[in-house]
Amino acid sequence: MKPYAQRFYNSDAWHRCRTAYIQKRMLIDGGLCEECHKAQGYIVHHKVYITEKNVNDKAVTLNEKNLMYVCKECHDSYDGHGVGRPKKKMKCVFDENGMPIERKK
Repeated sequence: MKPYAQRFYNSDAWHRCRTAYIQKRMLIDGGLCEECHKAQGYIVHHKVYITEKNVNDKAVTLNEKNLMYVCKECHDSYDGHGVGRPKKKMKCVFDENGMPIERKK
């Protein structure tokens, strides 16, 4: 996380917004990734990236139209995301009903 965004991502406003968005997506399609529509959503992503210039602009940071609920793989594939971080293997995957299935060792 960029230092200038730390305060925003720790704010009550972001936590409320994020929770409400995930709850909405759960009602729509069980929380599937809005990008691949196959995996379970993992993170609420900003379509317009948060920058030093817009971090205090609620039309960017807290606007539902600027959000997507995406799986980790899709999120890490976005430019500038997941770079230089080792990918963790998930301990489970999800079936077509969104139920967790333990991965084979």
